[in-house]
Amino acid sequence: MFDWTLAGLLYLSVELIGIASAVHVLLQGRTPQGAVAWLFFLVAVPPLAVPLYWVFGPRRYEGYRTARLEGNAVFDPVVEALRDSGERFFVDAPERPALLVALERLVRLPFLSHNRVELLVDGERTFEAILEEIESAKRYVLVQFYIVRDDGIGRRLEAALTTALGRGVRVYFLFDGIGSATLKSAYITRLRRAGAEMDAFATAGRSHRLQLNFRNHRKAVIVDGKVAFTGGLNIGDEYLGADPKLSPWRDTFVRISGPAAQGVQLSFLEDWHWATEDLPDLTWAPEADTAGEDQSVLIVPTGPADPMESCSLLFVGLIHRAQDRLWIATPYFVFDQQITSALQLAALRGVDVRILLPAIGDHAATHFAGWSYFDEVLESGCRIFRYTAGFCHQKVLLADSDLALVGSANLDNRSMRLNFELGALVEGERFAAQVETMLTEDLARSEEVQVGDFGRQPFHFRLLARFARLFAPIL
Repeated sequence: MFDWTLAGLLYLSVELIGIASAVHVLLQGRTPQGAVAWLFFLVAVPPLAVPLYWVFGPRRYEGYRTARLEGNAVFDPVVEALRDSGERFFVDAPERPALLVALERLVRLPFLSHNRVELLVDGERTFEAILEEIESAKRYVLVQFYIVRDDGIGRRLEAALTTALGRGVRVYFLFDGIGSATLKSAYITRLRRAGAEMDAFATAGRSHRLQLNFRNHRKAVIVDGKVAFTGGLNIGDEYLGADPKLSPWRDTFVRISGPAAQGVQLSFLEDWHWATEDLPDLTWAPEADTAGEDQSVLIVPTGPADPMESCSLLFVGLIHRAQDRLWIATPYFVFDQQITSALQLAALRGVDVRILLPAIGDHAATHFAGWSYFDEVLESGCRIFRYTAGFCHQKVLLADSDLALVGSANLDNRSMRLNFELGALVEGERFAAQVETMLTEDLARSEEVQVGDFGRQPFHFRLLARFARLFAPIL
């Protein structure tokens, strides 16, 4: 016979936990809308809401934040050595735009001069450049990707790293535990046996909490502290166009040689220390690249362990800074109100705002949700283009004629608040012109969305889009 008294006590316990969770929402909630939604859910359906809240609700990666504070004694000598040796590369123009100074303060890194930045369009060119650099490595190679697969390109990378290990080069390989959940253990075992140090950036990590909602979405390769790569690609054959549904795959990376490479290395070191509690011996001596044009670069690591919403502030700041042109390529169009309002204001003040999206999506929920935002953005004067020549996965922003951002961050709530992201903000007309040429070609392969296109979709399509939008905070 069922014990109704016991059942009542269990339900009362869940209700009390729900109330405690609601208090946590009031103390920690980032937005009134999100807080109200969670409060209603926790009170109405506590047995379902409580576990979901503690997986998807918290907005700060507390374990990482604590480890960062505790690790200051470890990182301070590294940062001081880097500052002392790299101070001569600090960009210190007396009349620099206030926004750029603010962004330096936001990410706690300076713009650095004497860099050469190469735009790498699509997977074949990107992987070729990365593998070529690994072949020339003398001391160490640092590798970090959100997704790593044991497929064709995964094994090409494995072979290059194994060869490097054979000639005495150290290899440190970090992958995200959720993004690479399907990575075969044999792949990890083979690299470890060859001498590589390879670990997962575990979501819970040393915090011992169920924090499945946070992901390390960064992509980076650093060779000898002199050359760094970052952008939107992961390690998988689909990024070379092997997936027939998403082929050809359109993406962008950058190769950075010069002092700014050490900013990417510093970001990797912090993630590696969190995942392994180890601090590898790396080179902290920035060197100028004198082979090409002097370019100023700010490395922008952002994430949920930052005291402020650094990724959101980065994009809002860049949107507000634009005076003539703002072109954005992003695979996911799931904006929060801050980004939406900033884009609308930019268009209303006469900025040429163009948003490039894929015509086909790799995630149904984000694809449908994105459609629900179209009209409210278009009505302000923004222009939206859907790339029809394949799947456009690049994350690129071009502001005016002198500022371009290439990195891993999508313009969605997950990148703004839940993911660890990495990008390179390049100041200078030459690189901006290269990005303009690239995006102009992409726009020519796209179809423009018109006001009312969403309303002309079938009823079931519009219903799915509106329903998917309800989940925008965790998409």
